[in-house]
Amino acid sequence: MNLIQWATSPWGQQVPIHISWTLLWVAAISALAFLIVHALYVSIWARPAHAQASAGASAMIADKIPERVPRHNLSARLFHAIMALSMLALLFTAFLPKVGVQFPWVTYHWIAGIVLSISVLYHIFDVFFYQDFWSIWPDKIDIEDAQSRVKRALGQSAPEPRKFAKYPLENKLYHLAVMLAGLSAICTGLFMMKRVHTPIFTRNPYLFSDMTWGWMYVLHGLAGVGFVALVTVHIYMAVRPEKFFITKSMFLGWMSREKYLEHYDPRRWPVTGQPPPAGAVAGDAESKKAPA
Repeated sequence: MNLIQWATSPWGQQVPIHISWTLLWVAAISALAFLIVHALYVSIWARPAHAQASAGASAMIADKIPERVPRHNLSARLFHAIMALSMLALLFTAFLPKVGVQFPWVTYHWIAGIVLSISVLYHIFDVFFYQDFWSIWPDKIDIEDAQSRVKRALGQSAPEPRKFAKYPLENKLYHLAVMLAGLSAICTGLFMMKRVHTPIFTRNPYLFSDMTWGWMYVLHGLAGVGFVALVTVHIYMAVRPEKFFITKSMFLGWMSREKYLEHYDPRRWPVTGQPPPAGAVAGDAESKKAPA
């Protein structure tokens, strides 16, 4: 299968012009397959997270947790809403014409791209100066607990995984995938605006060679079909019953104290100013024991 579309330039050179649109269906079918496999896994094989545990924190710690635990400030929620709307607009304007829906999509597409680019620039500034930049990056505990989960899923002896920090490992890995795909789409898209008439850039289709333009279109297309799968999985996870409390926190800005104590480790995600001392969280001793 030829995954890249090629054409012959006026000088007889073979140059890439885009990805094969077969990859769009590959991304959509792969996302659907993930949804089915994950739903079966959760309903049949997976054990409830932290079922044994640790009923949460000790009474002393629990009393200090507010009834509504702040999770996303207004800035983060507004960014998420703007990013989501612009991303959906980009996907619809990019792929609807490919399945037969015709409309003047180019203008809507580059406008949505500019909105996304500005929102991402703002987000980068915001997380560097006003949020916890490192909270979204995997750490040593994430890796150790992921290894324990895999071993336990395979029936091997392994320690009980600990409760999460503010963002579980799967959220962190998803964020990394979105960041790479998003930056690829934004950087290539801004250059590609030089090939169309806009009030922002002077049109100059000769800025790069045909080969460079071609590979830029390929990278932009790969990011686009990647987002088809990423957005599908994200929406699915957002509406799952056991995850919906996280989705609600993106709208409300907070989650309940009960959900916080059930799923999160106050030492890894302190909400009272300082993390509690070692041993203050119930279930620590049990969580270090391997299952019989």
